[in-house]
Amino acid sequence: MAKRATTGAISSMTGFARQEGGNGAVSWVWEIKSLNGRNLDIRSRLPTGYEALDAIARSTVPKHCTRGNLQISLSVDRSATPAQLKVNHELLRQLLALVPEIESEVKAAPPRLDGLLSFRGVVETIEEKETTEELDARVAAMENDLVRALDALGTMRQSEGKRLRAMIVGHLEQIEGLVADAASAEAARPETLRARLQAQVDELLEMSPALPEERLAQEAAILIAKSDVREELDRLRAHIAAAHDLIAEGRAIGRRLDFLCQELNREANTLCSKSWDVALTRIGLDLKSAIDQLREQIQNIE
Repeated sequence: MAKRATTGAISSMTGFARQEGGNGAVSWVWEIKSLNGRNLDIRSRLPTGYEALDAIARSTVPKHCTRGNLQISLSVDRSATPAQLKVNHELLRQLLALVPEIESEVKAAPPRLDGLLSFRGVVETIEEKETTEELDARVAAMENDLVRALDALGTMRQSEGKRLRAMIVGHLEQIEGLVADAASAEAARPETLRARLQAQVDELLEMSPALPEERLAQEAAILIAKSDVREELDRLRAHIAAAHDLIAEGRAIGRRLDFLCQELNREANTLCSKSWDVALTRIGLDLKSAIDQLREQIQNIE
């Protein structure tokens, strides 16, 4: 069995990437999960205020991936930002005004300052306002980190693709071996087919000695079509060769490989339906099983 070059880079559709970043007192984390998908489906989960990054993600992802379900999430942490506190003087005055009234009704120690300040709403946290330039700079830095995350995802998908390529080539070689076994099977040999055809023609003549030559030719043609699997074997070899060529080509070949799997399965089904020999039928069933295993792996290819 001839070895073929399988150096083309192919990618899996599954992968994960995480990229951390920061700008001043704000830090963030991008996470991208990629799963199998018929097309390219992008779903973003972004915090409030960063919705503009959704459009950026949707325009950037296709430069790195052509197929797959991508889930992109961004988490932002502002905990390092110094807190700005402000006293709600109006609420504090209201509380102090209530003290004499309560003291006449309840015997208790006068309120302490720490107690008053701990009352909900007396001390407020004020978020520091940032300029448009600061926000734009942060979004630009986040966009750069998104690209880095997508690069890391692509590296992981290609690494997984190398493993898948080795498995797919192994399945193709197994299929190729089964096709060779089918071609060398006794039931697929021309001399065996001729002997079987002659026996069936003799049986027809014995049943109907006066069978017209034209009718006899028609029956012989039907018998040949029902028994000869050489055409199916030729097409199986052609599809296998085409699959090897696609793998050597690399890039986004998942859909085309899936189509070839359908064609391989179609020919294997025809071979089984035509087979009149137990040994050839067993080979055909093994062939169908190997093609199913091949297709299962191809579902992961971009």
